Amino acid sequence: MRVTIADVARAAGVSKTTVSRVLNTRGEVDRSTAARVRDVIDRLGYVPSSGAVGLARGHSRTIGMLVPSLTWPWMGEVVQGVVDTVEAAEFGLLLFTCNRGAESVERFTGQVSAGAFDGLLVVEPEDTLDTLTALHRKGLPVVLIDDRGHHPEFPYVTAANREGGAAAARHLLSTGRHRPLVLAGPTRFGCVRDRVAGFREVYAAHGRKPGPMAVAESDFTEADGREVVRRLLARGREFDAVFALNDLAAVGAMAAVHAAGLRVPEDVAVIGFDDIPAARLTRPALTTVRQPMRLMGETAARLLLARLTGGASPSAPVVLPTSVVVRESAPSRAEGPLPRGGLVDSRATEG
Repeated sequence: MRVTIADVARAAGVSKTTVSRVLNTRGEVDRSTAARVRDVIDRLGYVPSSGAVGLARGHSRTIGMLVPSLTWPWMGEVVQGVVDTVEAAEFGLLLFTCNRGAESVERFTGQVSAGAFDGLLVVEPEDTLDTLTALHRKGLPVVLIDDRGHHPEFPYVTAANREGGAAAARHLLSTGRHRPLVLAGPTRFGCVRDRVAGFREVYAAHGRKPGPMAVAESDFTEADGREVVRRLLARGREFDAVFALNDLAAVGAMAAVHAAGLRVPEDVAVIGFDDIPAARLTRPALTTVRQPMRLMGETAARLLLARLTGGASPSAPVVLPTSVVVRESAPSRAEGPLPRGGLVDSRATEG
């Protein structure tokens, strides 16, 4: 049976608070009492938990992490980057999700009040930024992963979304694709606006400006990506490429292209965004813009750990580079067949 702090207090004839003070070498206990407590600790073989000692000292050596859901296809990579970094620093990790909305947030804030962790990493759930900002202003160190365009007052790590969109455009132009469809995500997300802006800028610089009708909004799911592209093709819209702003929507777009009797990449090239593990398993394998998801988790964890150990917070956001991973769905000109050309009405529209 494990010896508890209550057992030590009872055997030494003192309170649990006194035992805690002795364990944490605080000076409020007189020498004779402290010596008696230490003798009992040695005799009973009591080993204090690191958590109990940390809480008594005002810190837990534990980091909290709040995420919307673990079902997001790239979330595992982000969390793994955090875990690797936190464990290397000999900290623990408490993971919270917002699967139950306001109820989950209430439970999470209760853990903050209880001092269960020293600092917080966040992939921002919907409608929580005000709560997170209030916690930060009360003294909780917070680092955000993927700022969603909100630019909070505390440090954050994000990917180069605008440059990622621009790189996708440059790749498509280099293979002769001049009439793209942009399959966007919800426009309330800053990453969506940045990716579309970067893509537009490159095409505009080459005299191929996609107008607003060439952008169709999706909800970032495979099913919706498939349905939006199916609907556009059924209405006679033509395009020689699809730039989907996440990989799931890109997978759906490829399915719709195939179902319409067209070929990827010969008739329609497809590029996604994220480089989730499934991207290399599609047929054809998906060309995509890689977000460094694991590195984002590692970098955010390092920022938070530095803050907890006395380091300074960065004065500017940390923006990590993105890169195009070329696979079969949109090969380089030298790697695959050229487009048959002339496809697509750039007036493609959602709905």
